[in-house]
Amino acid sequence: MFLNVINFGAKSDSKTDSSYAFSSAWDLACVDGVSILGGNLDGQGSGLWTCKSSSKNCPRGATTLGFSNSNNVSITGLTSLNSQMFHIVINGCKNVKLQGVKVYAPGESPNTDGIHVQLSSEISILNSIISTGDDCVSIGPGTTNLWIQNVACGPGHGISIGSLAKDFEEAGVQNVTVKSVMFMNTQNGVRIKTWGRPSTGFVNNVLFQHVTMIDVQNPIVIDQNYCPYNKNCPGQVSGVKVSDVTYQDIHGSSATRVAMKFDCSKRNPCKGIKLEDVNLSYKNEPAAEASCANVAGTTTGVIQPTSCL
Repeated sequence: MFLNVINFGAKSDSKTDSSYAFSSAWDLACVDGVSILGGNLDGQGSGLWTCKSSSKNCPRGATTLGFSNSNNVSITGLTSLNSQMFHIVINGCKNVKLQGVKVYAPGESPNTDGIHVQLSSEISILNSIISTGDDCVSIGPGTTNLWIQNVACGPGHGISIGSLAKDFEEAGVQNVTVKSVMFMNTQNGVRIKTWGRPSTGFVNNVLFQHVTMIDVQNPIVIDQNYCPYNKNCPGQVSGVKVSDVTYQDIHGSSATRVAMKFDCSKRNPCKGIKLEDVNLSYKNEPAAEASCANVAGTTTGVIQPTSCL
């Protein structure tokens, strides 16, 4: 069954409220096995972003496109513009393929994650371009068997596993591959981020492979002491266990001197961290540095900056 929302009354004039047309088409489509081919979704989020920058009494905002408890979903050639909040959310799903997706929002737009995945398995994100104000891809609790390949990110906050440990009882993240990606002028490159407080969560079996960094502030980072505004976490340590994370063929430039930072949990040190052929410079000079705390691992091949494992 092929459904065109225009036939249900939707108009692409950036003025007409087409929500009824979309919901009508959605009701006729099967949630199991649905495909989205092409199209532009404009969240018109600038008004909300302006409100958030000057006031605390603002609407929460909306996710542009969300799938929950759905199986066998395909999203191809979709463009998402200026979402009020997250652009695309995959929650509680299985077997979802996103391909040729384009996400655009200004670098200063708040909470506009490009693609967020949580409580989902068998997810692939391929051949996509993401330019936004928050994480290009954010990976939440309960994500397993996630494959990300041929993605360009920037501006944005990079590709992040986390933040995790928001709740004490939390599902783990495992079997994640991030391959052949490029970060341009982003806040982070490949990041694992956990709150500094107790949790049953974990991260294991992660591969970051063939990654190019161009003037990235924090190219490689594990931060297990995340504690924004120093609320609900001071004096605590992260319970999230991080293990078996491999960084292979990571190269390019760091916008700050510390190009690799492993700030792991005192109670649950990071284990099985592997560096293989990592070459990151700082200001076109081989003067970048690495920082390590509570981490154990191995190195293979040329490692620049010099490993602190």
